[in-house]
Amino acid sequence: MKCVMIVDGNLPRGIIANTTAVLGISLASEIEGLVGKKILDKDDRIHEGITNVPIPILTLSKEEIKIRYDDLLEEKDSEIKVIAFNDVAQKSLNYNDYELKLSSTNKEQINYLGLCLYGPRKKINKLTGNLRMLR
Repeated sequence: MKCVMIVDGNLPRGIIANTTAVLGISLASEIEGLVGKKILDKDDRIHEGITNVPIPILTLSKEEIKIRYDDLLEEKDSEIKVIAFNDVAQKSLNYNDYELKLSSTNKEQINYLGLCLYGPRKKINKLTGNLRMLR
């Protein structure tokens, strides 16, 4: 299995960091076993589990992210988990506010800050192999 994140590389660094954090938390809540077990160091200090898969951060324009998200939802590939972080969520005060705003927003009005894709390595590579790394 493979995981990649795709973000709008033109966003400010703080928004990019927040976007990838939100997507990572969302993915970890959906995929059992994505986070490794707690580990003790030599001094018996506990180190909480971290992801056990690499997560490259790739970049596309906000327009391309929206097209990619719409296309992935249309394909309905049950092997690929698609998680998006959008501007409605980013501007919301809390989850209830987000839910209220999103439920009254048409898909054409939603802009995506980033996507997280998780699925079979071959499929994810085919979808993202030509994207550039965020620098």
